[in-house]
Amino acid sequence: MKTTFLAAPDKLALVFARAALMFLSVVIPAYNEEARLPLTLGRVLEYLDSRQGGGEILVVNDGSSDGTAEAAAGFVSRVTLLENPGNRGKGYSVRHGMLKAQGDWVLFSDADLSAPIEECEKLLAATEQGGYEVAIGSRALDRSLIGVHQSVFRENAGRVFNLLMRLLTGLTFKDTQCGFKLFSRRAAQEIFRRQRLERFGFDVEVLYLAQKLGFAAVEVPVRWNHSEGTKVSMLGDSLEMFLDLWRVRRNDRRGLYDMPAETVTPVCGSTGPRP
Repeated sequence: MKTTFLAAPDKLALVFARAALMFLSVVIPAYNEEARLPLTLGRVLEYLDSRQGGGEILVVNDGSSDGTAEAAAGFVSRVTLLENPGNRGKGYSVRHGMLKAQGDWVLFSDADLSAPIEECEKLLAATEQGGYEVAIGSRALDRSLIGVHQSVFRENAGRVFNLLMRLLTGLTFKDTQCGFKLFSRRAAQEIFRRQRLERFGFDVEVLYLAQKLGFAAVEVPVRWNHSEGTKVSMLGDSLEMFLDLWRVRRNDRRGLYDMPAETVTPVCGSTGPRP
């Protein structure tokens, strides 16, 4: 698995031009995002309208208790609203949207657009240039691209998580938790059909599945700004994420990744509200 990409200026221009012709699906998981969703959808629509290939937006409402559904419905002619059966978690929401998407390429992005939607062009260009079917945005490859940092505590916790993730899964990515990941439709269908984890640990799981299934992946540095209002609890969710590393290895040993998730009972995290 590679971590970045380079090309001569003329070749890179051609790569970007080809990437712009691809039909793109953007999946946005949303839990109580009434306040920022209208601005986010406006920005994503503006970006898609600027692309020759066009695209679609799928908002997955994860049992929100505010006006998230109504905010998405305000864009009814341009946005597909998917409803989860209650509050199931970010991983479930992303899986729901990825399997419904119709694009040649499918991006999932956090609703706060911490990674600006325009950074998707970097991911598309990386896949076009290197023949990859998965491209993930990374904050760790070039930290000078971070405008607004998380707290020191969160950043250090992320480094510890990444170290343990590498040790337990064998993956070599420097940042698995950036909510900005692109998959070919073929890869998305094969990977997310096998996904089991429904909360924040799903990022590692889908990258582990990509490697297991033979989909080449590339890590690409992107611009990123921390946004207040994160749904991740540093106590409860961080513990679950560490446990999810063990669950990924356990699922693989038990052969659960050899079949689509619909045929087995999903492995979930703790009970209670799932942001």
